[in-house]
Amino acid sequence: MTRIQQVLFELDEQYLGYPYFVTGNALFNALARRVDAETRRALQVSHGVFVPGEYGEYPDEASQDGYAGKLGQSLPEVERYADLFVYRDAAQRWLLDSRPRDVHNVFDIQMHGDRVAFASTCWFGRPSHTHKSKRSVSWYVQCYLHTGPGDDGVVPVDEDVLDELQVGGARNYGFGELSLVDTQLVDLDALDFSRLEAVQEDGEACQLELVTPYVLDTEHPSGEAQDIPWWWRVDMDGNPPGSTGGLRRRETRLVDGSESYAVRAVDHGQVVAYAGDEPVETARNGVLRVGTHSRFGFGEFRVRPPGEERVPERRAARAGGEA
Repeated sequence: MTRIQQVLFELDEQYLGYPYFVTGNALFNALARRVDAETRRALQVSHGVFVPGEYGEYPDEASQDGYAGKLGQSLPEVERYADLFVYRDAAQRWLLDSRPRDVHNVFDIQMHGDRVAFASTCWFGRPSHTHKSKRSVSWYVQCYLHTGPGDDGVVPVDEDVLDELQVGGARNYGFGELSLVDTQLVDLDALDFSRLEAVQEDGEACQLELVTPYVLDTEHPSGEAQDIPWWWRVDMDGNPPGSTGGLRRRETRLVDGSESYAVRAVDHGQVVAYAGDEPVETARNGVLRVGTHSRFGFGEFRVRPPGEERVPERRAARAGGEA
């Protein structure tokens, strides 16, 4: 049995850090101060994805359907593989069309001297004739914890340990505080992978969507350089050795105590073709992540079966053009 512990935090204070996600490294270090040495060695932490607490509806591929009320404020039930990614799509496509989607994908910015902080709450003005002239939307952070093989008993982590963590910069001034909202255990082996199982039987080609960056090279002593995986179908023709076939890259830094190390990675959000023949097993591995620094959230990906639209609006646009 492979268990992951999904965790949902509310962002209580302003946050100084990446606007894309809270790295698994930051979350791990926040937890490491509160657990024993055995748990620190075993624990693996995903990146935390920012989620607005807003009205939405479940994506078509999810096990639940239709209007969902205010999503983002609690963890949805997980029965299918696709349910794992309801919140982990950075575009938050579950938002209702009546919600200002573009605004919900950015933070309010607040300045502290020459430092930029991101607000924990967005405020929206409303017409003067409405009942209230303003409404607020709070930000949440969703991540998950797990261990490697043979480390049973570490997960689930106690709620008292998870509550009131701090991440990002200026923590000694109270920034980046997270309060625990919800947590649940998910057995990966018990999930419904039927869509990918059907694809595997038919031998159809899938796609891989990078949920978090995939590390190629790192200065950290615990990691090592690695190439693009062979099971990514990336066009390398005419490219020099060591290239990434036109994939977008990003350089970031991994903080370890007082030291900071450069990390070069293939950027998240990109889609590549899957060249392997075991999409179900690959999908499980993608949840547990692959490559250097995977225990700190890097190398997470989602396997999408053929015909599944990452951006459903494109399908509607094509249908309209064919009419």
